[in-house]
Amino acid sequence: MTQDNFTQDSVSRLFFKYLFPSIMGMLVTSIYILADTIVIGKGIGIDALAALNIILPVFNVFFGIGLLYGVGGSVLMSVARGRGDVKAGWNYFTVALILNLVTSIICTALLLLYMEPLCRLLGASDITMPYVREYAPYVICGLSAFSFSSFLQTFVRNDGAPRLAMAGVITGGVLNIILDIVFVFPLDMGMRGAAIASVIGAATTALIVSFHFFSKKNGLRLSLCGFSSKEIWSIFQTGFVSFIIEICSGVLMFLFNIQLLRYVGEVGVSVYSVICNVAIIFICLCNGITQAAQPIISTNYGAGLFDRIYKVRRLGVFTAGGICLLPTLAGLIAPNVFPYIFLNPDAKILALSSDAIRIYFLAFVFLGINLFIVGYFQSTLKPQISLMLCLLRGLLLSGLFVLTLPLFMGVNGIWMAVPLAELCTLLIAILFLNKLKREESK
Repeated sequence: MTQDNFTQDSVSRLFFKYLFPSIMGMLVTSIYILADTIVIGKGIGIDALAALNIILPVFNVFFGIGLLYGVGGSVLMSVARGRGDVKAGWNYFTVALILNLVTSIICTALLLLYMEPLCRLLGASDITMPYVREYAPYVICGLSAFSFSSFLQTFVRNDGAPRLAMAGVITGGVLNIILDIVFVFPLDMGMRGAAIASVIGAATTALIVSFHFFSKKNGLRLSLCGFSSKEIWSIFQTGFVSFIIEICSGVLMFLFNIQLLRYVGEVGVSVYSVICNVAIIFICLCNGITQAAQPIISTNYGAGLFDRIYKVRRLGVFTAGGICLLPTLAGLIAPNVFPYIFLNPDAKILALSSDAIRIYFLAFVFLGINLFIVGYFQSTLKPQISLMLCLLRGLLLSGLFVLTLPLFMGVNGIWMAVPLAELCTLLIAILFLNKLKREESK
């Protein structure tokens, strides 16, 4: 797709054209974790599932690296194209590609070197550590596959090939599910099999998406003409919010695990694992909405077409809010359906999960809108506002509440932390949007 399509075609047609492939691509990304969760919970047991939840923050690092450079570079590339500077867009793509490769190699080496102390820090106990040792080395070795999967999806989508990005993610996700089942059940490979299946799925996605570079419609070129350190900083600054979203999720998961182990033990971590995996689905849906809007917003921002930007913003907010109302209603009406999806729950798990899901799922009403607004500020080159909102919802408020509310409310205070943080963040985000609207109308 050319720049003129983004700046001249119907905004709603463009948005919904990109919406389905982007949502499907991000939704199937969640399968890499969901498939492991279901197969491990059903096929290996509750302790193994608790171990997986301890390792999940490492996954956030993997995908976060790809999004750091993928979103950062592709936003700047789209803005440059909107201004008519195609060569600058090529520069941003090339620099982002090199940064992603170098960072992936360094992180793989460090994680392999310090794997066991890191997992102990994340909450691995003598019960869960054997499962962690069996799973972690394989996914760490596959870090580049995960990071390039998310990196390439973002650039290829921005280059007008959302369906190819979707096809790559769906193929990798389906392959991951099949291999998970085969490796864990008939081949009895345990946690090792689930980890290998995830890496193969991610590598398949990256391979298929890379076919775009051989397409006649490919608009991505390697170029370092006029390269400067300023481009590195611009990519890092613009994409840092996407990275921080992933890292904050990992840190918050760590805080939840520690608090739950303190108040209710490993059964609490297993229940939280169920909640996390449902949350992953809807966070991916919201990220898909944001990514569908991002190239349209960024290109029109570069061209100075603000009326079109506001139309995309309205579409995104209403779409995210509508989708995220569904899990809230489902959690309130039938909370105990969810543990049966991932576990073979006993009475203790069902008793804890009922209140936990009803309380925690209130967060989804606000979460979708918050994620879209964070992405909106990122797409319009306002990384400071985007970063502040991201830190508020993902770490500062939620971390404060998860540490303090249990002192007054017990374990229910842990579940209340995220809904309260999302509500407070949304109110602050609305204040920023109103302030910017007043400034732009002058």
